[in-house]
Amino acid sequence: MEAIGRNREKAVFKRLYEEEKSHFVAVYGRRRIGKTFIIKNYFKTFAFQHTGIANVGMTEQLEAFSNSLQYYSSKKTPQPNNWLEAFEILKKVLVASKKEKKVIFIDELPWLDTPRSNFLSALEHFWNGWAAHRKDILLIVCGSATSWIVKKIFNNKGGLHNRVTHKINLKPFNLAETEEFLQSKNIAFNRYQLVKAYMVFGGVPFYLEGIEKGKSIDQCIDDLLFDESGLLYQEYQNLYQALFSNPENYISVVKALATKNKGLTRDEIVKIAKFKTGGTLSAILNDLELSDFIRVYQPFGKKKRNSLYQLTDAYSLFYHNFLEKNKIKKGYWLHNIDNPKVRAWSGYAFEIVCLQHISEIKKALGISGVYTEISSWISRTEEQNVQIDLVIDRRDQVINLFEIKYSQEDYLITAKYSSELRQKIGVFKRETKTKKAVFLSMLTTYGLKINENSGYVQNDLNMDCLFQE
Repeated sequence: MEAIGRNREKAVFKRLYEEEKSHFVAVYGRRRIGKTFIIKNYFKTFAFQHTGIANVGMTEQLEAFSNSLQYYSSKKTPQPNNWLEAFEILKKVLVASKKEKKVIFIDELPWLDTPRSNFLSALEHFWNGWAAHRKDILLIVCGSATSWIVKKIFNNKGGLHNRVTHKINLKPFNLAETEEFLQSKNIAFNRYQLVKAYMVFGGVPFYLEGIEKGKSIDQCIDDLLFDESGLLYQEYQNLYQALFSNPENYISVVKALATKNKGLTRDEIVKIAKFKTGGTLSAILNDLELSDFIRVYQPFGKKKRNSLYQLTDAYSLFYHNFLEKNKIKKGYWLHNIDNPKVRAWSGYAFEIVCLQHISEIKKALGISGVYTEISSWISRTEEQNVQIDLVIDRRDQVINLFEIKYSQEDYLITAKYSSELRQKIGVFKRETKTKKAVFLSMLTTYGLKINENSGYVQNDLNMDCLFQE
C-alpha cells in the first residue's frame, strides 16, 4: 500500500537521497503515527536496517544487531562484544554493499541505548569518524520516545551535538489526508462522519486503521474503545509509557490539562498536578508539544508569560471525558451518543479540530499569504463572561473573531444569540481598544441557515473548508 499524503516528507527523502553528500536524519513523532511505515514504504530496500528490542539488555540488543548485520552481509560476520565493534562490522557491510546510495535505517533507536552500553558513543564515532566524511550514506534513525530523541540526539552535549542534518517531526494526518486514507479502504463516510472520526481518533493512522467498512462511525467508536477486545481498549495505558520515561509525570500534566478546555497557565498546572515547578516541568511540556499532545498559545493581547497550555490530542481528550472514570462496556457509546455530556464534548472537540486546521481556514478566507497571529480571547471583566473561540489577528488590519459551532444541520442564529454575538464584538472592541476592522466569522459543520439574524456575520464557513489541500 502506498503511503497516503506525507508529500513534504517524501520530498525531503528524495532530495537527501539524490544529494552527493552524507546525511543524518532523525524521524520522530508520537506512537502509532506511521514513522516506520513511511520510511519503509518510500525506500523499499536498505543497505542495512535494524529495529531495537524493547525491555532487554545490551547482550540481547547486540545479538539482534549482529543478526541484522549477517542478513545484509554476503560473508559471515563475527559476533560483536560491544557497540564499537558492532559499528566497525557495519562499516565493512556498507563498504561491500553495491548500492550507490547506502540507506541505513535504525528503528526504535532509544531501545538500543541500554544502561552502561556506551551505544551513543559508538554511534557518534561511526558518524563523526567515518560516515559523515563520505558522500553515499543516508542514516535514518527513528523512535517514538520523543523525550529521548530530543535529549540524547538533538540536545546532545557530546560528539553528536548538531550532527543531525535533518529533523522530521511526523505529524498526524490532516482531515484531507484522513479522507484520502479512509477512501483508500473503501469506507464511505460523509464529511460529517469524517470530522467525528477525527474528533475521537485525531489523524493517527493506526487508530484510523481500526475503522471498519460498512459500520457507522459511532459503531466503530463503540467497537474500538468500549469493547474489551477492541483495538484501542488499553491504548491509554500503553501510549505514554511508549513515548516517555517517567510516564506518570506526563500523565499527571495531561490529566490536569483535561480539567479545563481553554488550557492552563504554568502555575495552574503546578497547582492542579501537584507538580514542583522548574526544569522538569519545562521538559515535560516541551516533549508533549513536540509529540502533538498539547499546544501553547498566548491569549489575545497577553504576554508570553501568560501562555496557556491546552490539551489537543483527540484520543486523550476522549479518554478523560468518557473512559477514565466510567465502567467501560460495549454499547455505552451507542446508547449515549446524544446525551448532554456527549454534546458538550462534541462542541469542544470540533473546536480543537478547527484549531488544528488554521492554514485551511486562512485559505478559505483568502489570506494564506497574510501574516497572522492565532489566539483566543476571554474578557478580563468577570461579570461580562465573554470569550471568543478563535481570534485571527491579521497584518492587513482585520481581526476575525470566530464562533465555532458543531451541529447536525444548518446552524440557526436566533434573535437572542444574535444579540449575544453583537455584545461580544462590542466588549472585545472596548477592552482591546483595537483600531482594526473586526469581522464576526462563523465556522459550523454545515454552514448557517440564512435568516434575518445572519446578516451581521462577515464570513460563513463550514466543515468543507477544513478539507482543503
